[in-house]
This record gives sequence, structure tokens and C-alpha cells, in this order.
Amino acid sequence: MAPRTRLGAILPDLTPWRSSREFRLLWVQGLIAFFGSSMALIALPLQIKDLTDSPAAVGAMGAVELVPLVVFGLYGGALADAADRRKVILATEAGLGLLAVLLLVNALIPAPMLWPLYVVAAGVSALAGLQRPALDSLLARIVPHDQLTAAAALNALRWQTGAIAGPALAGVVVAYAGYPTAYSVTVLGFAVSVAMCTRLSPAPPSHDAERPSLRGIAQGARYAWSRPVLLGTYAIDLAAMFFAYPNTVFPFLADDLHATWALGLMYAAGSVGSVLLSLTSGWTSRVRRHGLFVVFGAAGWGLAITAAGWFANVWLVLLCLVFAGAGDMLSGLGRSTIWNQTIPEELRGRLAGIEVLSYSVGPQLGQVRAGTLAGWTGTRNAIWSGGLACVASVGVLAAVLPKLLTYDADTDTDAQLRRARKEEAAAAAAAAI
Repeated sequence: MAPRTRLGAILPDLTPWRSSREFRLLWVQGLIAFFGSSMALIALPLQIKDLTDSPAAVGAMGAVELVPLVVFGLYGGALADAADRRKVILATEAGLGLLAVLLLVNALIPAPMLWPLYVVAAGVSALAGLQRPALDSLLARIVPHDQLTAAAALNALRWQTGAIAGPALAGVVVAYAGYPTAYSVTVLGFAVSVAMCTRLSPAPPSHDAERPSLRGIAQGARYAWSRPVLLGTYAIDLAAMFFAYPNTVFPFLADDLHATWALGLMYAAGSVGSVLLSLTSGWTSRVRRHGLFVVFGAAGWGLAITAAGWFANVWLVLLCLVFAGAGDMLSGLGRSTIWNQTIPEELRGRLAGIEVLSYSVGPQLGQVRAGTLAGWTGTRNAIWSGGLACVASVGVLAAVLPKLLTYDADTDTDAQLRRARKEEAAAAAAAAI
């Protein structure tokens, strides 16, 4: 019995899956959608590389995606507080499916064009910016307060499972079946995802919710700025992704290592690390110092990326990317838990919009940084130097924002207030029944 008890302490906590139908439905829907979109995630930059043979052209995807992400991410946060979140998720998922159809059409013509690829990349960024605040802010409503870390781990397991299978298969599909087949899988995935979204229960805003406005967005920004713990989560993730996001130069790294066969594995390796941590995440539900997750996870990500740039052996590079994924997963668990434990429900959508920027703008800018620097100094130099810069920036930010390191879910004022309000709402709902 004792070995089973020890094993249960390590394996993922499945309580959110058992307790919430909405969580189960979103989990399965997200896995299907992410599997399909992962095919396009690999095929799109690879197609740009084939058309241009330029690291800068691939890195330019980040620049094209940045403005739509910022504008629609902030607006999406305000919209999530003012509209039915189910309708927002359903409409944006359908829009992403239509963009996948455009990629497929472009791939099927005799001479595929470059500019539609950038247009679709910008459109995907805009729709993702609208959708993610609604998705992220829904979690705190459908999952009990004490299950938020476990739910974040299960969500991460879902995303990373798709991220492993998608890239690994995409490399093979593109190489042997071509871009049209890869984009066809993306279209099919979104079709199934939209059908599942129609089964979600309505998630209307509070009765006193305001219409989306610049004033409302500014109110959310002021709240975030007044909370050093939240600022620390945003700043560390932004810095880590800006300096040490290497994905955009993976096609060129595979060429440098004379291992083009390993391109899909490079994209999938980080997700393998994330899944391994998620599968052994049972212990994280008992930890209360989630700020330490953020700091040590981001620093571990940077160190692993540094090593990936140094090594010339493809298997060692892949191993480093696995460790990087585990570090990113640990940091992500800390961020998600802090966000969901401390942010008031009436600001949840707007703060989720800021969260989208913190974990999305970094990779977009990181693509530009990595692609540009790789063109100037070489691919591996761009990778290891970014990893070192990531570690240094995490250290500086942790020193400047010490409240992140001392955050404790059992003593933090915002976390305790959020718990009390959620318990009051649950008690009122039970009394009404």
C-alpha cells in the first residue's frame, strides 16, 4: 500500500477532471484543436523557409504577429469581462478554422505565394488574442480554488501532448505528404473543435459588467501595476521568452547539425520535458510558494537553452531542449496558479488579456531577435547568447521584485480574499438550489 501512496503523491492530481464537466470538455476540445494547429505551427515557418531560404524572413513572422496580438489581446481581455465567454471561444475557434482553410488553398495552387502566409499569421495572432483571455479567465470560474494548480498541470499536459504529437508528425507529413496534407489536418482539427465548443455551457458576464472600453483596459493595467507579485510573473516570462525562444531558427539549427531529420523532434523536445514534469506534478498541489516555481523554472529554461546552443551533438541538443521544456512548465504552473488565486473575478478577463501579452509577446519578439541575430552571427551563437541573457534577466528581476519570491498562497492577502469570495459564491449557489 505504501508504494501506491508514494506513487499517488507524484502522479497528476485528477480532481479537477472528476469534479467539473466543463473542465473535461475544454480539456478534450483543446487537445484536438492544439493537435491540428501544431501541424500548421510547423508547416508555416518551414514553408516560408522553403520560399525564401532566409532566417530573417522566418523571424519576421514574429513582427507580423506582434501588433495584432497586442491590440486584440488587450481588447479580448475587456471582451471576456463583458460578454459570454462561451460565445467568444466559439466564434474565434471558427475564425481560426477559416484561416486554416486559406493556408490549405494557398498550398494547393501551382505556385504558393508568400504574402498570404504572413496575412494568415497576423490573423491567427489577432484571433488568439481575442480567444485566450476568455479561455484563461474561464478556468477560475469552473474549477474550485484549491484545485487550480492541479487544473493548470492537467491543462499543460493537454497542450504539451498535442505539442509533442503535432510537431513530430508534422515534420514527417510535410516531408513525405506535403504542405496541403498538413494544413488539411489543421482544418479537420478545428472542425471537430468547433463542434465540441457548441456543447459548452453559457458563461455570461456579471450583471454589472461594463462594455469593453479603453477605460476598462486601463483599470486592469493599473491593478496589475499595483501588484508586485503579478508584475514579477509577467516580467520574468516576457524576458525569458524574448531572450531564449529558439523555435524560429530550428530549421537552420537542424541544417547546422546535419540532422534535418530531427527538425520535428526539436519542436517536440520542449513539450516532452513539459509532459514529463506534468506527469510527475502531484507534489505541486501541496506547494504554497508558487513564486519560486516562476523564478527557478525560468532560470532553468535559460540554462538549458544556453547548453543547447553550445552542443554540436544533435542528441545532446534534444536532451537540453527537454530540460528547457521542464523548466518552462514549472514556471508556467507558478504563473497560472498565482494569476487564478489572486485576481478578482470582475477583472479576470482584462488581466487575462495582459497575461496573453506576457506569455505571447515574448515569443513573437524572440522570433525576431533570434532570426535577426542568427543571420548576423550564426544560429548557434544566437541560441546560447540568448540563454545567458535569459538567466541574467531573471536574476535581476527576482532581485528587483522580491515579493514574488516570498509569495505564499496561505498568507497572501489577495489569495485569501479571492478564496473567501469564491467560497461565498459557492455557498450562495448551493443555498439557491
